[in-house]
Amino acid sequence: MPVISFQRGASVNEKRRDNKGRVLRNSESQRPDGKYEFKYTDAKGVRRSAYSWKLVSTDKLPPGKRQCEPLRDMEKRLCRDIDDGIDTHSGIKTSLNDFYDDYISTKYELKPSTRTNYKYMYKKYVRDGLGTKKIASIKYSDIKKFYIHLIKDIGFKPNSVEIIQTILHPVFNMAVRDGYIRTNPTDGVIAEIKRSHDWEKPKRHALTVPQQERFVEFVSGHKVYKHWMTLFTVMLGTGARIGEIVGLRWEDCDFENNIIDINHNLVYRVQEESGVCEFHITTPKTKAGTRIIPMFSDVKEALLAEYARQTEDGFNTFVIDGYTNFIFRNRFDEALNPHVINRAIERIIRDANLEEEERAAAENREPVLLPHFSCHHLRHTFCTRLCENESNIKVIQEIMGHRNVETTMDVYNEATKEKKLQTFAALEGAFRIS
Repeated sequence: MPVISFQRGASVNEKRRDNKGRVLRNSESQRPDGKYEFKYTDAKGVRRSAYSWKLVSTDKLPPGKRQCEPLRDMEKRLCRDIDDGIDTHSGIKTSLNDFYDDYISTKYELKPSTRTNYKYMYKKYVRDGLGTKKIASIKYSDIKKFYIHLIKDIGFKPNSVEIIQTILHPVFNMAVRDGYIRTNPTDGVIAEIKRSHDWEKPKRHALTVPQQERFVEFVSGHKVYKHWMTLFTVMLGTGARIGEIVGLRWEDCDFENNIIDINHNLVYRVQEESGVCEFHITTPKTKAGTRIIPMFSDVKEALLAEYARQTEDGFNTFVIDGYTNFIFRNRFDEALNPHVINRAIERIIRDANLEEEERAAAENREPVLLPHFSCHHLRHTFCTRLCENESNIKVIQEIMGHRNVETTMDVYNEATKEKKLQTFAALEGAFRIS
């Protein structure tokens, strides 16, 4: 560590005073225009100067001068930073954007799709605003205000804010470890926002059994929508993620042993270099994502019927990153886009509810209406049905490909709540408790 070239308390006998008669320390001086100067040697051994129009906090700011930190407060902070090896000068000269660019260039382990998403989010929401600030000037309160702005003004959902946090937190961590700042200003911000704003992630609810039956009945019997039935059967019968399902190939299906091998995803994302949306194959983010899912007889039957149809009409010919022989395709012999599937689900819900309302009115009963849902709700629906009929949490976790058992437990607890109520209702009065 370099030797600090100033004394923290100079001798009063030197009688070096400011224009108010106050004794100045060895490293302090006052210029003819009234501004104070503090000379020091930084953590890298470089001579520096800090300036302020005020010596202490009680000093009045000269007319027309911008508000500034008092010199003595500055000295304390700088002395502490130098003792701890923090390069304050570089921190106040380097922007968040500079640190982010350095950080992202070292994250070679990120999957291309993740890197593209991070770069897109940073460029759109951070770079031209918070990103232009010097990293040493960004405080906890700045981060909190920024996140609240994203929520209140931009309309961010909890998941989106947490993506920004996932991007920024390691950038500030790198600055801390490199000695540019003392603490990470993003620490604890999300937790405080959640507490103060009663802000929780919206829970995704599964279809009820009647809703699921209504959905399947409508699609399978509809002349326009029934071609989607094989896809929905696989979705409701495996609980796989939509990227895993649209990326399924025939060689991933073992009809002899009745299992489906989940080992890759098909993603459709904006590409960093071209700015164009493209299909690409990625491997699962975690080991839990690579798994075997047993094949229900209905799933097997639907897939074999599709295989027979493609034997007659021709198998899919498109190639993505060297992968071929995909099970599902659109009418242009291209990969299925999850956004297209979600739009189809929206139309199905609309038409199914119109039909159900008319039928229920004619039969003088309450209609079983479908709620708004997406592809991921069908995965959640499968998981809920699994939890309702299987008590082994580890089995459920492995089939779903959940990295954390907490995710599985959240679904399990919600799924079994109704069954617990039914059990207690059945036990009411069965034995004496008072």
